[in-house]
Amino acid sequence: MSFFKKLKEKITQQTEAVTEKFKDGLSKTRNNFSGKVNDLVARYRKVDEDFFEELEEILIQADVGFDTVMKLIEELKMEVKRRNIQDPQEVQSVISEKLVDIYNAGEEQSSKLNIQEDGLTVILFVGVNGVGKTTTIGKLGHKFKTEGKSVLLAAGDTFRAGAIEQLEVWGERVGVDVIKQAEGSDPAAVMYDAIKAAKSRKVDILICDTAGRLQNKVNLMKELEKVKRVIEREVPGAPHEVLLVLDATTGQNALIQAKTFKEVTNVSGIVLSKLDGTAKGGIVLAIRNELKIPVKYVGLGEKMDDLQEFNAEQYVYGLFADQVDDAVN
Repeated sequence: MSFFKKLKEKITQQTEAVTEKFKDGLSKTRNNFSGKVNDLVARYRKVDEDFFEELEEILIQADVGFDTVMKLIEELKMEVKRRNIQDPQEVQSVISEKLVDIYNAGEEQSSKLNIQEDGLTVILFVGVNGVGKTTTIGKLGHKFKTEGKSVLLAAGDTFRAGAIEQLEVWGERVGVDVIKQAEGSDPAAVMYDAIKAAKSRKVDILICDTAGRLQNKVNLMKELEKVKRVIEREVPGAPHEVLLVLDATTGQNALIQAKTFKEVTNVSGIVLSKLDGTAKGGIVLAIRNELKIPVKYVGLGEKMDDLQEFNAEQYVYGLFADQVDDAVN
């Protein structure tokens, strides 16, 4: 059985709605990436060095990242040799198989959030301004509410004009209270108030926004450290997740941001926003392979429920949906 058929079997174990979201959300990347792979396969009669060189270029253009591409090409060459594959058509299935392997790297459950069964779960959001952090917080709050959990938001981005109001708008939209102070106040003090409120109300999940002024890196990182210290002191073991929001449309620049934040805070997961808006969705693999940080959620559209838990199989299906469906049919 080809990997495409196995992939289809695996994703059908999940809801059809999720599969369609990944398929629709990755349409720009699929049209760009898969279209070029299809063209490459059609032009070659055999799998040779020239074939792999062109494939390498296609992967780099899709923002898969140089190191990841080199690793992938090396593994593909070995697999093609091992299976004695001559026909370029057969390579597409092997590419998709290796993409899943590279992402998972033995960590099947890495996309799950560390939610506490008893007591308060604190989730800290970090990321530069403009990446969709507030929108992501609102959508995650909505997701938790639909799962029957009680949620509270902390407006810790006290310096960006309009940031508190923006979070309040999302709070109203999803029916969640926002703990805030005046613009320009100490973010750590906001966190202290939010934790006290969360404890007194016996809330399940507290989601904390933070500032994202990366151009003033030293001050920002000191501020994040202070915020984290307050959270740790008030809730031992917290924050239970530190989620870094990256804008998928910025490509390699997102990777640079991730490296910067990883240096100063223990990022436990990535939320990749606006994945539906880019033709270079290979950045998912670059982040996973180069930073060893799991992508926990992806933004696949504008709707409230378009923030989806990341799944490597669904992602690869989104990249090769047409070929997978053809193989199954």
